[in-house]
Amino acid sequence: MKFEQPYTVSELASWLGRKFVGLNQKITGLNEIHVVEEGDVTFVDHPKYYDKSLNSKASVVIINQEITCPEGKSLIISEDPFDDFVKIILHHRPFVANNTAVSTSAEIGKGTVIQPNTFIGDHVKIGKNCIIHSNVSIYPHTVIGDNVVIHSSTVVGADGFYFQKKNGIYRKFESCGRVVIKDNVEIGAGCAIDRGVTGNTTIGTGTKLDNQVQIGHDTTIGNNCLIGAQCAIAGVTTIEDDVILWARVVINKDIIIGKGVVMLATSGADKNITEAGTYFGSPAQPVMTAWREMAAIRQLPDFLKKISKK
Repeated sequence: MKFEQPYTVSELASWLGRKFVGLNQKITGLNEIHVVEEGDVTFVDHPKYYDKSLNSKASVVIINQEITCPEGKSLIISEDPFDDFVKIILHHRPFVANNTAVSTSAEIGKGTVIQPNTFIGDHVKIGKNCIIHSNVSIYPHTVIGDNVVIHSSTVVGADGFYFQKKNGIYRKFESCGRVVIKDNVEIGAGCAIDRGVTGNTTIGTGTKLDNQVQIGHDTTIGNNCLIGAQCAIAGVTTIEDDVILWARVVINKDIIIGKGVVMLATSGADKNITEAGTYFGSPAQPVMTAWREMAAIRQLPDFLKKISKK
């Protein structure tokens, strides 16, 4: 997320009631570690991830231990970096109640049809010649391209499912990212597309979603993909171009499904699948391998009978 206007590390540290070390440089936004850019502030609260954070592109790191500040960076020393990071999010993207079905700050392109009982939040941008059917909810800051169709009861831009457990309690990582839907996308009825926690959840040009598809936060789906009914795609996942996921496929978090992969119905992926081809099973494997294994398993009872007679 980018701030509306930059401010200095000293200003941020003072607002949080924390001290800082290193450069008193300008901060232009905030992001999680996997999407940080120069000028961003991020956070780290476990020594396991110190090196990754300190060597990232982030200009400012909120950290829970005073250590030597790397050259060119700034550190804000905090007793609870997670809590301070969430405070910044809520300051810049607080929940704002609406009193109209379509926000006055929404931008809707020529030829776009918004059916009754649909909610469109603040700062939403919708392109030309779209059809948004009844009972769709489009949360703030969503960006939708041209010629997009969204069917009834779909929710675009709900918070990411992201919690940190501390002292036996789950603390919510508030979402301030967006959903970005490119041109010529069709989204079925009853889908749920979560916004990025600090970055974007993106659906590429020409991709089609069947009914009741779940897409987690910060996931990127490429161009011309087909996603079957009841697929569940976890957060921070990359689905490359021309992928087909048939019904009830499950994709774990933080993995890559490569260009041209086809996953047959009810399959599950718990690791990267990078080579184009058809896959089946849970965990998914090349379809011919999976079918040979299934055929072998069906022969096991007869094989065991033969063994027992010897």
